Amino acid sequence: MNWKMKLYKQSNILVVFVSCLLLFNCEQKATNAIDSRVASLPYYKEATFTPHWLESGSKAQKEFHQIPAFKLTNQDGETITEATFQDKIYITDFFFTTCPGICPKMTANMGILQQEFKNDAEILLLSHSVTPEIDSVSVLKSYAENKKIDSKKWHLVTGKRADIYDLGRNYYFVEEDLGENKTDDDFLHTENFVLIDKNRQIRGIYNGLNKTAVQQLIADIKTLQLE
Repeated sequence: MNWKMKLYKQSNILVVFVSCLLLFNCEQKATNAIDSRVASLPYYKEATFTPHWLESGSKAQKEFHQIPAFKLTNQDGETITEATFQDKIYITDFFFTTCPGICPKMTANMGILQQEFKNDAEILLLSHSVTPEIDSVSVLKSYAENKKIDSKKWHLVTGKRADIYDLGRNYYFVEEDLGENKTDDDFLHTENFVLIDKNRQIRGIYNGLNKTAVQQLIADIKTLQLE
């Protein structure tokens, strides 16, 4: 066998090896895609986020912790209430427009959710300002335009400080300072995203600064849609 034939065979072997390696990597990426951790999501009712596994439609589920009625105002000056989210799944967080630290990254990650579900009318986003005395409708509108927020998909809301803090601390349980008694004078600052189902019940909490957690949230939303 002359040297040209040997070189030709070696080249073919190299091509086959590289092709197999690329195929293996693609299969690995598919295998590593994030799926929901469970077939159905648990329910939560207090700040420790202890999971409760309830049968959908059961008496226990119907009587379980629920986000109460509320009335706030979004970046378009529209009144936003619990009725806005009727038959919707939504993700909520708490932020403020002048935040120099965690809020820009949280907003960017909420933007990932907006993009992922932009054509899905069943999914909405809700961000509460924790400085409503600063974040007026016009301020929220400017922030929304700057961040390319779709006001039909994502509501930035302001309102009475006491109402927003009550929702955050006593119903969404977004703070992690367990056992500490706080008042409205104590600033509410958290990176958590909370997943709410069509019954206004909590089905998950996620670190809004962590892209892996956001991908897990996306997977869990899709699981929740199958209920």
